[in-house]
Amino acid sequence: MIETENLTRKFGDLTAVDNLTLRVDKGEVFGFLGPNGAGKTTTVRMLCCLITKTSGKAKIGDYEVGSQENALKIRKIIGLVPDNVGLYESLTAYENLDYYGTLYRRTDSQRKESNEYFLKLLGLWAKRDALAGGFSKGMKQKLAIARALVHNPEVLFMDEPTANLDPEAAKTVREFILDLKKEKKTIFINTHNLDEAQRVCDRIAILNTRLMAVGTPEELERSIRGRKTVIQLRQVTEAILSSLKHLHVENLVREGNKLTVDVENSEEENPDMVNAIVAAGGRIETVTVLGSSLEDAYLKLVRENAQ
Repeated sequence: MIETENLTRKFGDLTAVDNLTLRVDKGEVFGFLGPNGAGKTTTVRMLCCLITKTSGKAKIGDYEVGSQENALKIRKIIGLVPDNVGLYESLTAYENLDYYGTLYRRTDSQRKESNEYFLKLLGLWAKRDALAGGFSKGMKQKLAIARALVHNPEVLFMDEPTANLDPEAAKTVREFILDLKKEKKTIFINTHNLDEAQRVCDRIAILNTRLMAVGTPEELERSIRGRKTVIQLRQVTEAILSSLKHLHVENLVREGNKLTVDVENSEEENPDMVNAIVAAGGRIETVTVLGSSLEDAYLKLVRENAQ
């Protein structure tokens, strides 16, 4: 649904996005992680046809990013929740949505239906006649999300969708993203929030001007060595130790009735170790995976790029 090939944007001598190549599939929730100044917002602005690219290629659906004709077609199939919501604060919540629905040439009945649907879904229906200027940050963010969806876009871009929101409002937005996923919307999320990305994203790209890595949260975690499996047993016997050695486990350490083993892929290796221990007569009390996390992978990749 979204494709880029060597997409680049320069501002004078500054390269904000450097040869970005990636693909986002239809119906995927895709996270874009990176520090301030990494090029995340610049990428979204290029994909939304708000700024021009310096070089490279990009497509949204069947449309090539770059021509004025395609820009209008792309804008019809995308929605954008920017980092600065930019509502008309002198209009009510309902009027804000109705105005944007009119811009997208939605009929009266289409606007009425979508306005009511999204305001109710995001808990704003009771405030539909209140001026947007009097809303809290969380309410404004939810209204901005509704505004981006009034024309039923195929692709939704969200730039820091839960920034500055209280925990309850952030939870509402996350749940709403997962609801949209069920409707097979393609969602592209810029975020600094690693926990949020891990909860809602199918895949994550880590950007620091250049693309550093792409994968599922689990794949990115496994890309960092140092994970360990800790197995607490009722009793460690020689038969158990021998069975694990036959699996050629790495760095087996015994501390009383606790065994610690280095692993690269805990999802594949742990079941084999558990089966070997049980077959050797062992009784397992707990199995715990320690080590690298999405945060570890993110920090390692960003630091490597900064060197």
